Amino acid sequence: MAQTPEGMYILLISIHGLIRGADLELGRDADTGGQILYVVELARALAANPSVARVDLLTRRVDDPKVSSDYAKLLEPLCDKANIVRLPCGPRRYLRKEVLWPYLDCFADHALAHVRTVGRCPSIVHAHYADAGYAGARIAGPLGVPLIFTGHSLGRVKRERLLARGAKESSIESQYNFTRRIDAEEMALDAAALVIASTHQEVGEQYQLYDNYQPRRMVVIPPGVNLERFHPPRRNQQDPPIAAELNRFLSEPHKPLILAVSRADERKNIATLVRAYAEHPQLRDKANLAIVAGNRDDINALDKGPREVLSELLMHVDRYDLYGHAAYPKHHQIDDVPDLYRHAARTRGVFVNPALTEPFGLTLIEAAASGLPIIATNDGGPCDIVAVCRNGQLVDPLDAAHMGEVIYVALSNRRQWRRWSKNGVRGAHHHFSWQGHAQRYLAQVGKLIARQRMRGVTLPKSRMPTADRLLISDIDNTLIGDAEGLHELLVRLQAAGSRVGFGIATGRRIDSAVKILREWGVPSPDVMITAVGGEIYYGPRRVEDLGWRQHIDYRWKPDALRSIMCGVPGVHLQPKSEQRVHKISYYYDPEVAPDVREIVRLLRVHDLHANVIFSHQEFLDVLPIRASKGLALRYLALKWGLPPERFLVAGDSGNDEEMLTGNTLAVVVGNHSPELEHLRGQPRIHFAAGEYAWGIIEGTERYGFLGTLRIPEETSA
Repeated sequence: MAQTPEGMYILLISIHGLIRGADLELGRDADTGGQILYVVELARALAANPSVARVDLLTRRVDDPKVSSDYAKLLEPLCDKANIVRLPCGPRRYLRKEVLWPYLDCFADHALAHVRTVGRCPSIVHAHYADAGYAGARIAGPLGVPLIFTGHSLGRVKRERLLARGAKESSIESQYNFTRRIDAEEMALDAAALVIASTHQEVGEQYQLYDNYQPRRMVVIPPGVNLERFHPPRRNQQDPPIAAELNRFLSEPHKPLILAVSRADERKNIATLVRAYAEHPQLRDKANLAIVAGNRDDINALDKGPREVLSELLMHVDRYDLYGHAAYPKHHQIDDVPDLYRHAARTRGVFVNPALTEPFGLTLIEAAASGLPIIATNDGGPCDIVAVCRNGQLVDPLDAAHMGEVIYVALSNRRQWRRWSKNGVRGAHHHFSWQGHAQRYLAQVGKLIARQRMRGVTLPKSRMPTADRLLISDIDNTLIGDAEGLHELLVRLQAAGSRVGFGIATGRRIDSAVKILREWGVPSPDVMITAVGGEIYYGPRRVEDLGWRQHIDYRWKPDALRSIMCGVPGVHLQPKSEQRVHKISYYYDPEVAPDVREIVRLLRVHDLHANVIFSHQEFLDVLPIRASKGLALRYLALKWGLPPERFLVAGDSGNDEEMLTGNTLAVVVGNHSPELEHLRGQPRIHFAAGEYAWGIIEGTERYGFLGTLRIPEETSA
């Protein structure tokens, strides 16, 4: 198993819904279903493995009087070595997943800050569902660690099924935000080193709909089930409390029970099951029907989706006069669920999952482990479950007549019922234990890391979570220019270990910066400030900091700026290749052009707010008012929790000035441009005698930056 000496640190991300360690509110709404149970049990199972040192399950913090205060707790221990960590993500109130998209970048930023407080990089980041996939790509990339993605339910599949049922594209787009969701899924698949699916059908049919379909990076690991909670009924066991709740609906409660447990969600196809039962006279006479679809006090107080599903259920009960034949309790606890399966098994009933689409179907495994045969949709997970457990039959979820007949035959053949019951218990134990799931999971993680290492594509982990100081250098005429000095600097940085992070700040665009660093043999920096501070990227995958992009867009009017600047003498646009979204670059002729201050004054008169930066006596860059190398550096300091005095910054020209001044520790290399001379004499700016990288080395020695840090007093000479 590939792991660090202290054991693996696994970061799980599941953002939407309501997640806590006990009394899960499964079925409360469309966002609090099987995925919630899966990630909680996965965290516990992984933490129980001796090769794992720590598991953090990151989710959204919800502080809303309409839900339990449990969801506002910042930290909740799940077990030894595993915690739920709740992070801010948009408004404090509970929101459905379709409206969380604008807040996911902030969630990713808070996740990176959490990793910094932990003080070590995770071994992997595992994102669950599209929203977490988007955030996970923005977390794993800066950290330089592999991303694992599990889609659970895929947007393209759901959209196709809704359209096939006659839904209008415009209405489902407004309700489900499919465009954003599918883009996020594509991004996650693009970034993922491994995709974990629950079934072979997911891999072969569902993920195949995506542009980034790469089956060689996909593996099937079925979820586990808690076999301590789910087991067959014991001899002479009394009826559980939930049985009394069901029996009050039923005229003949001892008949076999047809049980369905799901959220009140249109995709769960409850109405078709009710029709299958109601329209089959022999089945209706032989058995009772129980629909357990979440909890409710008042249907009218529910969200639109559950309200419509439950209203349709009640109308079917009335239309078919199912009073005395069908139970549909308003409330149940999570501890009632195992009892429901066992109670149905004692009556020699069946469990039915009629969902239109079922990515896995954890309830089917729970029913199987409880000795309850299953009748399930022929889509997704049930196909794999029935194939290995041999404990039931698959049906077309849209064919109510056939569904009713299959259920009737299953209840009528006692020998087959007993065989299916025993097979289900045996199959659940053999194929779906959480211990086995965790072992297969960690084996795949180990293979992933080993495979990347063998191929030479293992990405160096970011030092940002562990570093207590950060060296930021300009590239041209500072970091590069003297090969021997650069080599010596890199050797010293390597020897300093993970406590010293490394970054660059340059006027170059990102592709140009990457190219020149490669040519000079510079390893991938932990952070790259490019385009004179207009862009920030992290790690070898060069993941852009979208929070910075959004931050600097304030009052940025590039078209108006270009219009005014075109009338300034001695100023001419640089080639198109040098222009960026948040940087307009010019050649500047000091003999013809007005003073830079005059240009700034001109822009202000026209209500244009920009940061105008002059460098090397010939270049002029116009940036958003919030953007510069110095401002980007201070943004990094806040984001990563590093005080400015723990940044050693090195530069040679005017576009470095903002990052050289202030509380940072600064070094101006010996071959600097004259426009920096006025900074000489400031206590935290060292003018080195050495040129290029030799000057940076001189600065590290001046401040003890690679050893015991020496920070000059701000007032010292």
